[in-house]
Amino acid sequence: MTILLLLLLIPVVLAGVSLAIRSDVWRPWMLVIAAVLHASLVANLWVSDAWPSIGTWLSLDPAGKVVLSLISALFLAASVYAVGYLHRRLERPNRTFVTSLLFFLSATSVVAFSQHFGLLWVALEATTLASAPLLYFNHNSRSLEATWKYLLICSVGIALALLGTFFLAVAETFQGPVESALLLPAMLPRAGSLSVPWLHAAFIFLLVGYGTKMGLAPMHTWKPDAYGEAPGLVGFLLSGVLTSCAFLALVRLTQVCQAAGQMDFARPLFILLGLLSMGVAAVFMLGQTDYKRMLAYSSVEHMGILTLGLGLGGLATYGAWLHMVNNGLAKGVLFLMAGNIHRHYRTKTASEVHGVLHRLPWSGALFMAGFIAITGSPPFGLFMSEFTILRGAIGNGHWGIVAGYLGCLAVIFIGMARIVVPMVFGEPPNDAAASGPKDSFLTTFTPLVLLAAVLVLGLYIPSWLDRALLAAAQLVGGLR
Repeated sequence: MTILLLLLLIPVVLAGVSLAIRSDVWRPWMLVIAAVLHASLVANLWVSDAWPSIGTWLSLDPAGKVVLSLISALFLAASVYAVGYLHRRLERPNRTFVTSLLFFLSATSVVAFSQHFGLLWVALEATTLASAPLLYFNHNSRSLEATWKYLLICSVGIALALLGTFFLAVAETFQGPVESALLLPAMLPRAGSLSVPWLHAAFIFLLVGYGTKMGLAPMHTWKPDAYGEAPGLVGFLLSGVLTSCAFLALVRLTQVCQAAGQMDFARPLFILLGLLSMGVAAVFMLGQTDYKRMLAYSSVEHMGILTLGLGLGGLATYGAWLHMVNNGLAKGVLFLMAGNIHRHYRTKTASEVHGVLHRLPWSGALFMAGFIAITGSPPFGLFMSEFTILRGAIGNGHWGIVAGYLGCLAVIFIGMARIVVPMVFGEPPNDAAASGPKDSFLTTFTPLVLLAAVLVLGLYIPSWLDRALLAAAQLVGGLR
């Protein structure tokens, strides 16, 4: 109980401290302090193999533990980068930015612990409110438009998820009052008595609602603007942390459907949205000219891969959990390096950026390596996770899905290569902003660590992580 409370309260307390600090130079260090304390507590959970809880609404299970660990690791990387980034952006006050990041860490931690569908909805809504001010950090008309679009579309999605939560409550209480309604551990044993029509309605609304938070097509329309206008570290947290929290919400819904014997209804919808997201990403990738929006469509693709793996079940579900981890790490490399490139060249138009490897050697090399990793190329971890999902589809004889899956991956690889390779190589244009910020230790060290982690996971999955991913997959019938 103490650990869970500390994980939730430390970011909130330090958010209050950051509000009181007057110096924009020292305030970002609150992020590092919070991240280190949070990561230390999460590491203690792995060492002691503890499963703490606060009552029945907040407790840790294998799925929550994996997501919580990813949240903590990615936030730690982002916080170290933020110190160097915000030091270079002292013309912009960072009090709201730092405070919102800390509240975001607390809200996403609540998502990982939530065992009650009502609390899960509240926590995911809190992540929207905490992250919206982060999008407006640049204080221009485009970032304002992106912020409002993010709030509007995600609010519609979360409203649909609220209706789905109400329908789930009706499905549970249709035959009479029950104790601990909407509480997942209590719901699963009696899932067989749920009203099937109401459960189906709840599934559709929750899938659309939380799918909007993930950025699944066709509910993805907030992503290109939000990722394109937000600072790189914000895009990193949205693509690696927020989407993982929404994926966890879909996993919780899948647990109920599986216990109720309704996976024959749920799986085709997961597969449909997964393939649709990959297809939409492939189409828009081919005509993309903005390298930050390119990363947004890459995120749409990978959310489709996660949903597809969840829908296929079995081995593919294990692959989806592994892919969630790999995607979060690799997206960190790309978004942070895209931020470095944007600040130096002062443009997001790919055709105006050449010779990054000459002007920003570390950022150029990491951006290229991140592209290789995110497109599922060996020896990086995403190759292993995408191949595992492919094996799951082949093992079940879904040859049409296999063809669509491989076709989308190939098109997206070509589309991204068309943008990234000319950016990294070649001679820089004469009118490039030579005065733009160069690489620094704080803005390249954490992406390098993230890339190393993705590489390691492509060569070797540690036994402790393998066991954790398998336990998470088994909650929804997955296997290795």
